[in-house]
Amino acid sequence: MSALPHTSTEDVINQDARTQFDTFLDEHRRALTECLDGLTEEQARRRLVASRTTLLGLVKHATFVEKVWFDEAITCRTRAEIGIPATPDDSFILDDNDTIASIRSAYASACSASRQAAAQLGLDDLVLGNRRGPLPLRWVYLHMLRELAQHCGHADILREQITR
Repeated sequence: MSALPHTSTEDVINQDARTQFDTFLDEHRRALTECLDGLTEEQARRRLVASRTTLLGLVKHATFVEKVWFDEAITCRTRAEIGIPATPDDSFILDDNDTIASIRSAYASACSASRQAAAQLGLDDLVLGNRRGPLPLRWVYLHMLRELAQHCGHADILREQITR
């Protein structure tokens, strides 16, 4: 598994907006995957709410989200071509072969691919593959930050319930 970059948000206060976006996004990516630290496979899969949401499922869903926003939206490939579920709800479903290690690895790979896909684009460049129509990359970053912040909050609550 390739590690997620670790630059502190404090280190980029005076940097350009793109560097700040990248750093904040990587900080949220790292926080989400860290929710699995020290857990058993059973704990990571434990369902504590009525939905399909589990800690392992959250990270698997985040992999889906990365591919929707940085593959589908940028490359215009379909979800079928990318090999991801058609709906967000289906992205939480855990297979028997999903493990903490395999999901972390898939997520790290998706994050790396996302950084590569966006590397040559400016924040005001349009991505054309989203169902909403053309969107500036800046909007994609803001959406991803909102999505990951929400899921990090979910993960904090679930982890607290599991480890208390």
